[in-house]
Amino acid sequence: MNKRINVTQSAMPSYEEYCEMIKPIFENAWLTNMGPLHNQFEEQVSDYLGVENISLFTNGHLALYCAIKAMGLTGEVITTPFTFASTTHAIV
Repeated sequence: MNKRINVTQSAMPSYEEYCEMIKPIFENAWLTNMGPLHNQFEEQVSDYLGVENISLFTNGHLALYCAIKAMGLTGEVITTPFTFASTTHAIV
């Protein structure tokens, strides 16, 4: 059997479409958080979910860490293993 069966596979636009989408990032030279595309995406997600407040995170580790801190949880906190590898070893 030489046929590979992927459990998951990323959904990707065409190379040309991707280059067109990221062109504004290079044009405005804003490569970090809170840039125009970040803000646009955050607004679209907020509208889609019908919520007033939303925060985007780089990865699941940061999102879980902030949620745990905001909720004031202490001690052992069990989270999903399907996130960034460091999440299962976080010390809160």
